Amino acid sequence: MELRELSVFVAVVEEGGLSAAARRLHVSQPALSQTIGSLERELRVKLLERSRSGTRPTEAGVTLLGEARAVLARYHQAVRTMAQLSDGHEGVLRIGIPLEFPFDVLRPALAELAEEWPDTKVQARHLSSAAQLVALRDGELELGLLRERPGGELFDAMPVVREELGVLLSADHAEEFSTRDGVPLDSLGRLEWLAFPRSDSPAWYDELTAILRSHGLDRFTDVPVGQRLIAEVKLAAVSAGRAFALAPPNWSQPLPEGVRWTPLAGRPLVRRTWAVWPADSRRRDLGRLISALDRPAETAG
Repeated sequence: MELRELSVFVAVVEEGGLSAAARRLHVSQPALSQTIGSLERELRVKLLERSRSGTRPTEAGVTLLGEARAVLARYHQAVRTMAQLSDGHEGVLRIGIPLEFPFDVLRPALAELAEEWPDTKVQARHLSSAAQLVALRDGELELGLLRERPGGELFDAMPVVREELGVLLSADHAEEFSTRDGVPLDSLGRLEWLAFPRSDSPAWYDELTAILRSHGLDRFTDVPVGQRLIAEVKLAAVSAGRAFALAPPNWSQPLPEGVRWTPLAGRPLVRRTWAVWPADSRRRDLGRLISALDRPAETAG
């Protein structure tokens, strides 16, 4: 058995089905099904029972689940322990950053870190919240910046930024829908929301879509797992007048002629970002970076 196979099996049981596990692990469902089949053939037992309502472990599967969780927990602990050996005067801090993150929040903290820990090298990776969480569990990141706060005791977290989202509209629609306080959400019902894949950040996606639906908006783009709408595609759709996109006021992309950013009336959509790190980390350079980030969460809007 390989660690990858055990991780797949645990994900399928915890998610209650192959489709949800495939989204969590960012792999195709056929590949995931093939891994489970290979594991069952190797162990010569049936591990999962599949039905219309989902997937659940057999008696043998329940036994393997406990063993697999113990093995994976021990593996992740070993990875974190070895990472802490770089706690001296030199090391690499690997940081996950989501798309559209305001770098003005991170830049001064990195400057403070560089001044006090000049030998620490920072490596930044653009990853979705879900991908960052997997990387943190696997010891591939020391710090993640996530759109949702993970539960449990494995990680510590603190809020670092709060953004009041506005809306990108064609100039004609911006003029049509705008009021003194901004654009009311319920005025956008005939337009399509240019969404992001739910698998990127399930809790944030669910919160966002619940608010949109409560205002009568239910036309969302169907973004395949592992893909996203690039800024140029979003702006083209907005400019054509058939869709709207959500963005903070300091959105990094320049807006083309014919596209306007406008605040939403009542500021109903607030995007929060948390700094997340392993609760058992003892890295002093990481601690310094977290301390530098530990300011009142900034508000964009």
